[in-house]
Amino acid sequence: MGIDEPDVDKLECFIGPPLQVSFQDQFNFNEIDTQKAIDLYRERFKDKGMYENELYPNIPSLLKLLKEQQFTLIVATSKPTVFAEQILKHFEIEKYFELVAGSNLDGTRAAKTEIIQFIVDNYKKYKLSDFVMIGDRKHDIIGASNTGIASIGVTYGYGSYDELRQSNPTNIAGNVDELKDILIGTKV
Repeated sequence: MGIDEPDVDKLECFIGPPLQVSFQDQFNFNEIDTQKAIDLYRERFKDKGMYENELYPNIPSLLKLLKEQQFTLIVATSKPTVFAEQILKHFEIEKYFELVAGSNLDGTRAAKTEIIQFIVDNYKKYKLSDFVMIGDRKHDIIGASNTGIASIGVTYGYGSYDELRQSNPTNIAGNVDELKDILIGTKV
């Protein structure tokens, strides 16, 4: 796309929001260039990029504990569902999740509000007060607020404390142990 950004820290803003939004906001791409950039991004992502992740410490044990405590765990991501499923399988944590809800490859259902609403609509046996969105970016917290559910902002991810606080989450956790205490302690 003719863009050279040697400072990878400046690209962290792409983690979390839908790529359509990020490419338009960060580089002022029009719709055609945005789609071209997404296609190029996905070329590398599907072969290599999605496996360049690491699980945060203690996440597998937290997932196991939550499952044992009868929590229904669902992934709500702006990544395409097909990629999210492969990532979970790669890290051997797919067994903890009942559903993976992400965006569609055609760019639809990419906003976090749409993804959370899709989940809520498919789990009608639960009250809104039974749901909680856990996320590290403002889009996660805003999506939860827009759908009327609780949220926990986690500061050990890519979003900053200030970004999360300004989005008004129900709770904020600074590490996985704090997240566990919030979830288990309040039975959200």
